[in-house]
Parts: sequence; C-alpha cells; structure tokens
Amino acid sequence: MSGSIGIDVAQADFVVASEGVAGSRSYPNTDRGCRDLIKDLSREAGSVERIVVESTGGYERRVVAALGAAGLPVVVVNPRHVRDFARSKGQLAKTDQIDAHILADFAARIQPRIKPLPSEEQEDLRELLTRHEQLVQMLVAEKSRLLQAEGQSRHALRKKIKNHIKFLEREINMLDSDLDDALKNSEVWQEKDDLLQSVPGVGKGTSRTLLGLVPELGTVNAAEIAKLVGLAPFNRDSGKSRGSRHVGSGRGRARAMLYMATLCATRCNPVVRTWYQRLLAAGKPRKVALVACMRKLLVVLNQMIKTKTRWQATLAPATA
Repeated sequence: MSGSIGIDVAQADFVVASEGVAGSRSYPNTDRGCRDLIKDLSREAGSVERIVVESTGGYERRVVAALGAAGLPVVVVNPRHVRDFARSKGQLAKTDQIDAHILADFAARIQPRIKPLPSEEQEDLRELLTRHEQLVQMLVAEKSRLLQAEGQSRHALRKKIKNHIKFLEREINMLDSDLDDALKNSEVWQEKDDLLQSVPGVGKGTSRTLLGLVPELGTVNAAEIAKLVGLAPFNRDSGKSRGSRHVGSGRGRARAMLYMATLCATRCNPVVRTWYQRLLAAGKPRKVALVACMRKLLVVLNQMIKTKTRWQATLAPATA
C-alpha cells in the first residue's frame, strides 16, 4: 500500500484500499487490527501521502488514533462529501470494498487538508457535550409527553413520566458539573472560557460548545471560522438570475448556540444591539440582520482568542 489510502470503518472491522491498486484488505476493528495495519503500511514500498477515513459516529476513533500516534497523515472527512464525490463518478453501488476504493480515490483527487487530530481532552469534552445535548432533547420530549398526558392518562403513567423527568434533570446537572470541571482543570480552556464569557450575551453554554466543537477558534482567519460554523453566505446565481444568499452546512450545534447568544446580545450587549439596529434601519429582514450579527460576533470571538484579549466594547466594531 502506498500513496493515497482509503479506510472504510465499521463496528467489527475496517477495509483498506489504495488508489489505483486492485483489491483491498480487511482488519478487525481492534487494537491488534490497528497494529497489523500499521505494520503492513510500514512494510510496503513507497510513502503514504494521505489516509482518508469517514466520520462514522465513533467507530473510526480507534484506527484514527492509532494512525495519528504512528505519525501517519490521516484525515477524517464528512461522509456526505464522499458520497457526493461517488455520485459524481457515477458510482451508485455501495459495499465496504467499493467505499474503501472511493475513499482512496477521494484522497488522491480532492486531497483534503491534513489537520492536527483532536487531543484526548478535546474528544472527552466533545463526548460530554454530545451526551448533554441528548439528555436535554430527552427532557424536552418527556415534558411534552407530560403535558399531553394531563387529564388524559392515569395517575400512574403521569407519575412515571415525572420520575423520568427528575432523573434526566439530575443527570443533566451531573453532566454540567463534569463539563465545568473539564474546563477548570485545563489552564488553556479556562483562559479561553474566561475570554469568551467576558462578552455580554455569551454564557457558559455557548462558551463550552464553541471550545468543544470548534477547536479551530483563534487559529484561523475570519473567513475560515465563518465557513466552519456555517455562517459564510454562498451564492445561488445562474445566468442573469441572482438568487438570495444563504448560510448553512458547517457545525450546526455550534451555530445554534451562537444564534441564541446573539439573540440575547441584541438586548444586553450595546455593541451588538447597535449592529442589529443599523441593519434593520438599512431595510434588512430581522433574520438576515441577526445572522449577520452572528457572523460579526463569531469573528470578534475568534480574534479575542487569537490575541488573548477580553471583550472591549470600544474596539469591537473595528475588530469586526
């Protein structure tokens, strides 16, 4: 194996293919399977330029961590991008072997940028945030069921729902404590958290979501951070037709938290309120004005982390 390599990962095993080479190899998705893969890569002639793995909800973490620890150039990519690439080639069939070759071809043709892998602390924080969101969604659903059950269900059923709500609330409180401890135990995160929360409107939830889900914050420029979070408007033009600009894609959970923070900031943050009112006065629809303020606020937060500067209302407009 050499050059561009694709790895299709499943729960039990993973399939490895090289670009331009027929056939593939399968390994168990275990520590031993990862060690065998790394040995095979080291024995093959030629250098490995890029290894592409799809994000599969966690199944890929073991092999990605092993490849990263071995110093190999591994990249985790969005499955939708790979599927679109396969369709562009007319490849509609889907098996583990075909997917591995598609990934290898994707690595050779698209050449996704190799980025530093997230640290173990970063992965732990991301998992805690994911679990927190899952519990909050369950809590909202149970409260909705309780409202529907009032006056329609027996007392025993309502009692069970209420007990489950109390359990979920306890679990969420425990997770909140774990998230606070994770930030406090890291000097780097504690400093960044303090900087982010110095902005009126940015609270604990927004701060830890940005730190956990957008680790690039403070390391990239304004255009790149907006694109990562899905706040970079894209065109919809064809011929003489000029469509409206839209934002989307990117990291939806981070964008949702930033939306709520910006909505709050339009009321409690004089600078953001001025941005918002100026856009409304220019005739922009409320949603368009709010999304524009989200992008401006994100750019300011990015610059604050980059320069390690706390919020300064007098400098924020110039920075944005």
